[in-house]
Amino acid sequence: MQQMDLRELKMQYGIVGRDEKLDRVLDTALQVARTNLSVLIQGESGVGKEVIPRIIHNHSLRKGRPYIAINCGSIPEGTIDSELFGHVKGSFTGAIADHEGYFGAANGGTLFLDEVGELPLSTQVRLLRVLETGEYVSVGSNQPKKTDVRIVAATNVQMEQAIREGRFREDLYYRLCTISIKMPALRERGDDVLLLWRKFAMDTAREYQIPEPLRLSPEAERVVKAYKWPGNIRQFKNVVEQMSILSDDRLVTPEVLAEYDIVPSSDSREVRYNRTSAEEQSLEQTLELMKYAIASLKQDVEMLKHQMNANVAESVVPAASLPVVHQLDNSYAVTSAHALPEVDEEPEEVASVTVTGTGTREAADERRTGENLNIAQMEKRLIEKALVKHRNRRKNAAAELGLSERTLYRKIKDYGLEE
Repeated sequence: MQQMDLRELKMQYGIVGRDEKLDRVLDTALQVARTNLSVLIQGESGVGKEVIPRIIHNHSLRKGRPYIAINCGSIPEGTIDSELFGHVKGSFTGAIADHEGYFGAANGGTLFLDEVGELPLSTQVRLLRVLETGEYVSVGSNQPKKTDVRIVAATNVQMEQAIREGRFREDLYYRLCTISIKMPALRERGDDVLLLWRKFAMDTAREYQIPEPLRLSPEAERVVKAYKWPGNIRQFKNVVEQMSILSDDRLVTPEVLAEYDIVPSSDSREVRYNRTSAEEQSLEQTLELMKYAIASLKQDVEMLKHQMNANVAESVVPAASLPVVHQLDNSYAVTSAHALPEVDEEPEEVASVTVTGTGTREAADERRTGENLNIAQMEKRLIEKALVKHRNRRKNAAAELGLSERTLYRKIKDYGLEE
């Protein structure tokens, strides 16, 4: 199809983007529209699969006939056969009249089956019969009915895996997948993400009468392009709308994006995009700090052993009081050889890592007074140690601690370590 035709198509359906993969999808949809072949659209959740069946129907010979779109995943298993194929009066409790069903209502037109991968196996058998013979039987009836319906289906399920696991019939898959269309994820569409930002920002500003739409700084543009957007266009639009309404500054910087957890990961893995994932990331950082603490404690033990062997008077620590690092399953505990004095509160725990003592002289003094180090105290001490070591160069300290600079700055402020 010529480029001018694609531009007109995008304007007609509100499609934004210039990426070649998107253009191939639209071109394929237009080529198959004038046939009666079944089409299966595959792609991740939120990529915009629902617009393709409408394009296919409106550019087909059936465009003047019914177009019905249903979500197979939203219909209960006990009623989906009735919804699709209809039922006769008295066929089950509550069937007070005959019901035509979607296949009857869409006769001559197009039926879009969204989330087709969620269909029960018994319904898949009925659907296969319709695709093979054009016939179906309503619930409670024994009389076959004819229908002329073009099926377009969509799914975000990995169909090959579903077939291997016995959740989807292989013969039905090949019937549906006469023509396969793969919708690209947002992260695969390059600069389209910046075009979509401008569209959603302007749409939100217009709808809520905001004087100026949000703009991205050059640095923020790079962050937006590097982010994986696991929720695709649906997630992207939600973020732009939230920021348009809640942000005071109309220029979005990487710092503003970070407040919404839009931060590319340091190791190029898929970044987290919701609050729950951010909490998991914080826990991971704490565990990394504890690993660092354990390594540091081991070094302290070795140092004290060396001091003891050198018989330095003030630094000698009796062997019976040296801390011992134990591995318990997948966790570690550092304990003193002497029993600790009883205290009113039990030591705090984070995940499976527990620290109840240390080999430094300062911590030994704490044990004599019956104090236990909790996670916050240990974390504060590690940060202080890293800052002293690197002469308050926060970037270097953050790298050694395995934290982002932003996280380190926040912890410095929380612990009152600012200069």
